[in-house]
Amino acid sequence: MSKKVHIIGSGFSSLAASCYMAKLGYNVTVFERNATVGGRARRLEKEGFTFDIGPTWYWMPDVFERFFGDFGKKPSDYYQLEKLEPAYQVYFGVADSLTVEGTLDKIYEMFESEEKGSSQHLKKFLKSAKDNYETAIEDLVYKPGVSPLELVTPTTIARVSQFFSTVRKKVRKNIKSKKLIQILEFPVLFLGAKPSNTPAFYNFMNYADFGLGTWHPKGGMYSVVEGIKTLAEDLGVVFKTHANVQEIKVSNGKVSGLKVDNEEIESDLVLSGADYHHTETLLKKEYRQYSESYWDKKTFAPSSLLFYVGFDKKIENVEHHTLFFDSDFDKHARTIYDDPSWPDDPLFYASFPSITDPGFAPKGKEAGVFLIPLAPGIKDTDEIREHYFEMIIGRLERLTGQQVKKNIIFKESFCVNDFVKDYNSYKGNAYGMANTLLQTAFLRPKIKSKKVQNLYFTGQLTVPGPGVPPSLISGKITSELIQKTRA
Repeated sequence: MSKKVHIIGSGFSSLAASCYMAKLGYNVTVFERNATVGGRARRLEKEGFTFDIGPTWYWMPDVFERFFGDFGKKPSDYYQLEKLEPAYQVYFGVADSLTVEGTLDKIYEMFESEEKGSSQHLKKFLKSAKDNYETAIEDLVYKPGVSPLELVTPTTIARVSQFFSTVRKKVRKNIKSKKLIQILEFPVLFLGAKPSNTPAFYNFMNYADFGLGTWHPKGGMYSVVEGIKTLAEDLGVVFKTHANVQEIKVSNGKVSGLKVDNEEIESDLVLSGADYHHTETLLKKEYRQYSESYWDKKTFAPSSLLFYVGFDKKIENVEHHTLFFDSDFDKHARTIYDDPSWPDDPLFYASFPSITDPGFAPKGKEAGVFLIPLAPGIKDTDEIREHYFEMIIGRLERLTGQQVKKNIIFKESFCVNDFVKDYNSYKGNAYGMANTLLQTAFLRPKIKSKKVQNLYFTGQLTVPGPGVPPSLISGKITSELIQKTRA
């Protein structure tokens, strides 16, 4: 039996899958349309500054350890990690911020100083979050989403009620401080849905936040990409960049090859880590599993307006990760999920990696990444981008008590149109499909095509969901399913 596998795309899920497939003895080739591997986790270098174009948060370090451990390796074989102290800062108004420290004891102290008695509620909340995290890791996220029976274990049965409550209800049951509520509701944004629509079970993200901490890989998230690529190449994987897959060929209901840059290549098996919707457009209509109306009805995680900015001085009164929650969270969320439109007064996030890692900027200067979450599919123009840049830079100056606009050397932007152009992203979404109750586990798009033999999918639109750690997991479970089911 031939064991030739072609993988479309080179994001985290594809990189992980390539390693697992190579370990299983397959001959693996990865096709990436862009100049470098990494999918949405690419790197921008300009005038001595470095920026992670995509993910900037390193959470759930145990998932990375488990991934490398599957190959007899550990993360430190490929990159160096530093735990951030503090983890991040949250602004609520002018000179009004709370700092989330890197240890639970300090976090309890911060909660207690903000709301007397809240630390005791937080301890109970985090115990539940930790239990849910362990349940998720052991019983749920490493399952392929083939059957609802995957979810049925004694542990999950005991927690079934948490799938019919929400993170918002759980958080607000005992905590009254608006600031603390926002800090506790923030982590589920990584899952791509509003706290009011996210099952309470997903409070395990709060354990990922407070319990496991926030980390920084030296050189940024792209150093993780480089590490996994090195592992893959050591296992025999071949990477081809500037390689645009134009069509998936099917013969007698079975994958027969790919059309890449007008050249036809025979394939025994195809695995796509590219956008799921886009991948299906590479097939003739009769071989597509999901209609346009199916995709249109789904709840997608946000898109983003991103700015990569070089400053000619160090920025004060901020941390490596800084959140600006000085506007109405619910009002902004409605423009993302309920009435897709540009927000009047958006929340935003800023990352200043050069605070932790001097290599990100020339000496005495600062690299800044700014992100505004947006509804996918909305109008994107240069004029709109500039308007929002002026808005958030003005707020940064006002909230942190400093002038920075005059110290900007350059800025680059990335938004909805770029997600479509560079990643074939459905409606320009940034994080895939949201993890709502009706889009969890077996209710997500399937890993294995129901219409084409030896065609499989991995990544943020299938199981387990959005984020870098889930993408690594997706690569693993897809590879395991291939080994069990390929024709």
